[in-house]
Amino acid sequence: QIVDRHETDSNSEGGKMEKKRKKKKICFESAELSKVVEEEQVKKLVKEAWSQRSPYSQGDLELDCQPFPHCIIRNFLSSETFVENLQKELLGLNFHEKSNDLYKFKQSDDLKKRTEPHIAGLRAALFGPFLDISCAKYEHTDILLCHDDELEGRRVAFILYLVPPWQSSDGGTLDLYTTDSNFQPKSILKSLVPSLNTLVLFEVSPVSFHQVSEVLTQDKCRLSLSGWFHGPSLERSPRHIEPPVPRNPHLPRDETLLLEWINPVYLDIAYQEQVQGEFEDSSEIQLKDFLKEEKFREVSEVLRLNQIQWTKRGPPNKRCYEVASLDTLPQCVSACWELLHSEAFFLLLSNFTGLQLHYLCPADDDDDDDDDEDEKEGNQDKEEKEDVKDVQATGSLTETSETTNEKKELSTPVCSAELRRWSHGSYTLLHDGEAARAEYALDLILPFGCADWQSEYGGFTCYVANEEDEEVNIDHMYPEDNCLALVYRDKETLKFVKHVNQKSSSDSTCRAFYDYSFVYYE
Repeated sequence: QIVDRHETDSNSEGGKMEKKRKKKKICFESAELSKVVEEEQVKKLVKEAWSQRSPYSQGDLELDCQPFPHCIIRNFLSSETFVENLQKELLGLNFHEKSNDLYKFKQSDDLKKRTEPHIAGLRAALFGPFLDISCAKYEHTDILLCHDDELEGRRVAFILYLVPPWQSSDGGTLDLYTTDSNFQPKSILKSLVPSLNTLVLFEVSPVSFHQVSEVLTQDKCRLSLSGWFHGPSLERSPRHIEPPVPRNPHLPRDETLLLEWINPVYLDIAYQEQVQGEFEDSSEIQLKDFLKEEKFREVSEVLRLNQIQWTKRGPPNKRCYEVASLDTLPQCVSACWELLHSEAFFLLLSNFTGLQLHYLCPADDDDDDDDDEDEKEGNQDKEEKEDVKDVQATGSLTETSETTNEKKELSTPVCSAELRRWSHGSYTLLHDGEAARAEYALDLILPFGCADWQSEYGGFTCYVANEEDEEVNIDHMYPEDNCLALVYRDKETLKFVKHVNQKSSSDSTCRAFYDYSFVYYE
């Protein structure tokens, strides 16, 4: 009866007590905003300047429209005491480690229901129209790489900085990118250094590419509140589709290259069968000491010289690393390239993996209805396997090719390839285009110059499930000198290379390593 009375009679003494108890739970400190934010004339002028894409400034407020509209409001909260207490409350929250291809930092839970007085006060004063308000904490080597913030309904992003004294040399800047004719990010036009009690707003659009640069300081925390104003989404042109990476069939090189370059243990048929068994169990394998030691050492030394021309590959919302110009490769580096591209090597990979990367590799027998046909095909498979063994034993690949063209599959195995250089700041990202075009493929990575490379430096290849928002690790491939990594990907698997961070550099020397990256298709 008492409960019923509380629910039905709000004028009763019990009802009043219940309402008082509820009100006590919503206790907050009032957050007073900068006067420049409250002035109606300033609001009007900012709105006009924003819509006309023209600059405007008034006191602590500055509006700039290059490379896209953004507004900086210094001394945003008028009370220093409020700011200090807000910092303390935020630092007392539980933070969760966030890490995937795009970022590494710590984030709080959503702040919409937090009851700390200064968090609640700021929310009451300003953040009612926001969704997904959270607090982010960036520490040494944390980063948020290039992206545009576009998701359904996001129109204006905000960041309120609550940092100690900060310089550009500390990293953690908010970098704003220009875009090219395809609306892809091109280069950083402006870097905003975090500053205590400064609010930054920017328009979310198809060209609002930005990043939080890597935090380089080891003794400061880049603390901020962030979220979005929501509204109708902007119309946008179809997303730019990159031209496909060129693919080529094998080069007509025989097994002389294999004998010259590869550790003899991997040319043994019995060992190849063992490798294939292990590969078929897990769809990946790492073959240590793959090249002959003298060959590996020769290529390693030449890669460190300045003979090769390196070009940065972008755009930065998809990748950032250097790729070698093939016409500048020294002889031994080019010879290693030819090895991995050769017909003999395609056949060797078939023996390692069981994939049909050469016509001598037997096709899978999927027809179980006709026993006689199965027996006939089985005998043919046996003969072809003997051919494979003969090729390895006698070096007769070229001779066999000339006499068995009719055995070739309609689909010709091909590969794409790069020689890459990885150093501080290098990475690759997952993106929509890659997910849409995911296909079956065999990845090969052969690293050089990564002795003593640590996993905490980044630079490792991570395989993840397609369509996942968070990182779901399938496998990590860490760079290791002269260790050939093979990974078979299906249509549900994507890959990225984790950002190489400042820990890879020591004594002002930026370390770099190299790899041959090949992708083979049946």
